[in-house]
Amino acid sequence: MQTLPDDPDPTRPSPEAASVDPGASVNPAAEGEGTGTAERSVHDVIAALQAEAADYKDRWMRAQAETENVRKRYEREKEETAKYAISKFARDIVNVGDNFQRAIDAVPAGAAEREPALKSFLEGVTLTERELINILERHGIKRLTPKDEPFNPHLHQAMMEIPRGDVAPGTIVQVFQAGYIIEDRVLRPAMVVVAKAEPKPAEGRPAANDEAPPHNNGGGHA
Repeated sequence: MQTLPDDPDPTRPSPEAASVDPGASVNPAAEGEGTGTAERSVHDVIAALQAEAADYKDRWMRAQAETENVRKRYEREKEETAKYAISKFARDIVNVGDNFQRAIDAVPAGAAEREPALKSFLEGVTLTERELINILERHGIKRLTPKDEPFNPHLHQAMMEIPRGDVAPGTIVQVFQAGYIIEDRVLRPAMVVVAKAEPKPAEGRPAANDEAPPHNNGGGHA
């Protein structure tokens, strides 16, 4: 005769119920750890985005500064081109002014007063030269005739030095050829003669204009 298994004890929990404890509570520490990890992750993302934004801003500012520098450099080059574009042409024109000056200097002093035709010619050349100088000045080209001025190596070219006692050393006493500047640049230096100090007489030697001391021959009066 087959026996039936006994009914399970209603007070004993089943294996499935035993695997899950309905009274068990969630661990608060574990829950807090998960929340903190999530917050840290959000902060890391924000920090990374801020760093990236700062990098883009820095690059943009650098690009803006470089663009501004290029613009200023272009404006400066454009201005210099406008100022000095006629430099080559001006060098040729000032040679014409030199010829006018040579023609004026070639007339002997007083000759124009004796010859009316020569006087008229000289006046015409002088007026033409003056008008040429005025035209050059309107285009920023200035003539340099630095007689009696201190020598400046940036503007003048010394052709020779001569001893002079009536002016300070380094003074320009003669101009061989006028110079020219265009705006703030030298177009052509002035060729000049510069004074230097006169040599001093050697010590112990009488000057040339001093009287010789009287000669004593050793004789005497009785």
